[in-house]
Amino acid sequence: TGKRTPPPSIYDKVVDLTEYAKRQPWWNRLFGKNSGPLAEKYSVATQIAIGGVSGWCAGYLFQKVGKVAATAVGGGLLLLQVANNSGYIQVDWKRVEKDVNKAKKQLKKGTDQAGPELNTFVEKSKEFVKKNIVVTSGFIGGFLLGLAS
Repeated sequence: TGKRTPPPSIYDKVVDLTEYAKRQPWWNRLFGKNSGPLAEKYSVATQIAIGGVSGWCAGYLFQKVGKVAATAVGGGLLLLQVANNSGYIQVDWKRVEKDVNKAKKQLKKGTDQAGPELNTFVEKSKEFVKKNIVVTSGFIGGFLLGLAS
């Protein structure tokens, strides 16, 4: 008895759509040559568009969340002050100061321990920005536009 070869699978006949699209002329006009490092995969216009749109979305969300957070914190502090002045609550300011100092010490200790990891993150961030300066520029511009809108 000889070995039988399995019948061809349906997956052998499926066309890889991404490879097919990359061979089309419109793909290269729209996205540029798709080879080399990430920054070279897309045309400059595409990189700026991607960075700008993502930056605008991030800036717009940051603005909205920032307003809500500022309103909540400011309103909470205002209510506490009004309640304190009206006599509804008593704030132990010495205890608040002690707790703030304790939190500062813990934060400083945590920052000292996270030094090597933070330096690695900063170096990786710098490297990313250098390699993708066009996308980063678009993102920053879009972020500022998002904050303004």
